[in-house]
Amino acid sequence: MKEYKSIYFVGAGGIGMAALERYCLSKGKNVAGYDRTPTALTEALEKEGVNISFSDDVATIPDFCRDKQDTLVVYTPAIPDTNVILSYFRDNGFEVVKRARLLGLVTRDSRGLCFSGTHGKTTTSSMAAHIMHQSPLGCNAFLGGVLRNYDSNFILDTHSQYSVIEADEFDRSFHHLSPYIAVVTATDPDHLDIYGTEEAYLESFAHFTSLIKEGGCLICHTGLKLKPRPGKGVTTYYYSRDNGDFHAENVRKGDGEIVFDFVYPGGVLRDVSLGVPVDINIENAVAAMAVCHLVGVDGDTMRSAIGSFLGPKRRFEFWLKEPNGGKVIIDDYAHHPDELKASISSVRDLYPGRRLTVAFQPHLYSRTRDFAPQFSEALSLADEVILLDIYPARELPIPGVSSEMLLPGIKCTNKITCSKNNFINTLKNYNFEVLLTVGAGDICNFLPEICQLAKQR
Repeated sequence: MKEYKSIYFVGAGGIGMAALERYCLSKGKNVAGYDRTPTALTEALEKEGVNISFSDDVATIPDFCRDKQDTLVVYTPAIPDTNVILSYFRDNGFEVVKRARLLGLVTRDSRGLCFSGTHGKTTTSSMAAHIMHQSPLGCNAFLGGVLRNYDSNFILDTHSQYSVIEADEFDRSFHHLSPYIAVVTATDPDHLDIYGTEEAYLESFAHFTSLIKEGGCLICHTGLKLKPRPGKGVTTYYYSRDNGDFHAENVRKGDGEIVFDFVYPGGVLRDVSLGVPVDINIENAVAAMAVCHLVGVDGDTMRSAIGSFLGPKRRFEFWLKEPNGGKVIIDDYAHHPDELKASISSVRDLYPGRRLTVAFQPHLYSRTRDFAPQFSEALSLADEVILLDIYPARELPIPGVSSEMLLPGIKCTNKITCSKNNFINTLKNYNFEVLLTVGAGDICNFLPEICQLAKQR
């Protein structure tokens, strides 16, 4: 980072890019960028000092970003290679890197606490960031979701030596990082459109473990197929005492609360109450607290922070919770079969005996094709299932792959598919008790209207 005076962001309006822009501003860099359309986020960035253009025109590049010796260009894969500004920088010999490479530079200049895994990494890294921010150690945090405590995916502390980073395995992005402490929450196969096989997916995580700095360590969930590279100190965590060096004991559930004792090597932190009382968050909290314990955060700070943690948006987020057994609406980002199963099971655990309606929007044609039986098995835990069309994201349709292919394997009798355009009208026929909307696409955009519909009944 010290080599560059100016940083130019191609795709400057993305939430992940925005965090890095703000970090670079805090380091005294000249920051500029391009995006297609203005938004509330780009307006805020401009007010903070980022020079943003919305025209794909080389003439809009500021003079301070025209010296290739001291300018770094960062781009997001969402920007096509035909983009005129991106082509200009490449054709003129500038250093042009993906966002993940810049995150890698951040970890080289700090003590990176990097959280990876097929699922759980957003919540776990967010918990750790919240704990660190509440402690005297502080942190700079670059997260995959907007924290409800801060209404941001970025936490800045110009004096802290620690950075908390969600380490994304997609496109092998996490191979650019240099962790001080690396966490692996899960290695269930995913992104097979990128990796091809489970073996290649596991090998990618194994390579990630080889990047840990001297004196650092690896914290793994027990029971993973992952085989870390030799020479790395490995610590384990788990929900219960069976296998984990760090684990939970004396778990108490009731009255909408979950309380447990956090056990670490040589001690116990009693009566930790989850701010987001969901079963899976016991395990997430154990991992986050394990990291924070290892860097020296005291127990009282950890207990207080976990209790005040509101979670990332779209991670088991309550939109409606009527009193006295009224309607409940929860939204969750789950898009892998194991995540979906955990999410539905958590709702079952919180509301035993109540009818559970799950509205699921599959994410990616390839993921739906690769894990169709597992998705159907997870959805069978619901009483009623509404399947929306597949959210394509970066993919083109695959012949024969659709939401309908999940229906035969779903065991509950009340199961249908519907288009997004007909989703609200479909819900009008359901006098649901507990509704869980799930998926990594745009199903969340319907929630204000769904809540309004529920309150009218």
